[in-house]
Amino acid sequence: MHLYGALVLFMTLSAACGLRCYTCTATEPKSCTDTKSCAVIFNRCYSLKVEGYNVISKGCQTSVACVGAMDCCEGDLCNSAIPTGSSVILLLVSSAIITLFL
Repeated sequence: MHLYGALVLFMTLSAACGLRCYTCTATEPKSCTDTKSCAVIFNRCYSLKVEGYNVISKGCQTSVACVGAMDCCEGDLCNSAIPTGSSVILLLVSSAIITLFL
């Protein structure tokens, strides 16, 4: 019982601890596997492809600075080339599992 409570608490805290984004500067978007927790002032993840140099940059950004060729998105790890799920979905799944087994 305590293990399930700890799991729910962990999932809740991971969703509330701030935005996480993929960060890199690379020539291949799928090679961006490093992640980081963004500072409180950042509320978006971004991807920026630098034309002519065949380089992509990913990281944390503010909504005010998301202009031009910069692709910005909301949500944890949303700037991936590979689709990822949200922490909220993980929280709901863990709650459903606890409900089923208790």
